[in-house]
Amino acid sequence: MTKSPEEVALLAESGRLLASVFTHLDGIALAGMSTMTVNDLVEDFIVRRLQARPASKGQYGYAYVLNCSRNAVVCHGMPSETELLCDGDIVNLDITLEKNGYIADSSKTYMIGTVAPAARRLVRVTYEAMWKGIGAVRPGATLGDIGHAIERHAKRHGYSVVRDYCGHGIGREMHEEPQILHFGRPGTGLRIREGMVFTIEPMLNQGRRSVRTEDDGWTVTTVDGKLSAQFEHSVAVTRDGVRVLTLRPDEVPPRLH
Repeated sequence: MTKSPEEVALLAESGRLLASVFTHLDGIALAGMSTMTVNDLVEDFIVRRLQARPASKGQYGYAYVLNCSRNAVVCHGMPSETELLCDGDIVNLDITLEKNGYIADSSKTYMIGTVAPAARRLVRVTYEAMWKGIGAVRPGATLGDIGHAIERHAKRHGYSVVRDYCGHGIGREMHEEPQILHFGRPGTGLRIREGMVFTIEPMLNQGRRSVRTEDDGWTVTTVDGKLSAQFEHSVAVTRDGVRVLTLRPDEVPPRLH
């Protein structure tokens, strides 16, 4: 379950490359683009520019390199030639990358054009909630501390936390132990140890936390049609805290402790 310093270094390199994918997307005008076009741009950048592998493609039979989860889609939205990103949309782009046998996983919710204040607030609070969870990571803390920090922040702002999906250990495999729930009680669950590497990826809903899977077997939506947002980072537990392996150059992490 824990990784050696050499393994963490390899995971950090994958994370650095994955962060550069988001930097590349930040410079592209996404409005009016199909989600399949976004998928193809990301695949080309990962394969040709970074000489890496998009780890999601082929995983569990999934055919694409990313998930595009727009508006009321909570997660696992599939790219489509006919789904266009429109002014006012929010869309989570969830991307994985493997380099030298080690996988990084991260996601960011993009706001397309002029987004309504209520949607902007949801995106902001979801980002803050992810960082609240990251801030709870240190040797000797528990997984329950992470989930509690996330859910407390979400509820304080009137949002629900999706409980059907969670973060996960990551390394040579995309999904490893342990599971990282985004809700919980402080002081409960597995004790966090130096060398553990996992994702923290809360999904917050404007309305109820309940979700449903569409007939395609992948796309997960809110049951009430209200908006959902998500952010994700891969992190490594250090001797005295946490290292964010997928930190993007434009990000300034809040003071965690």
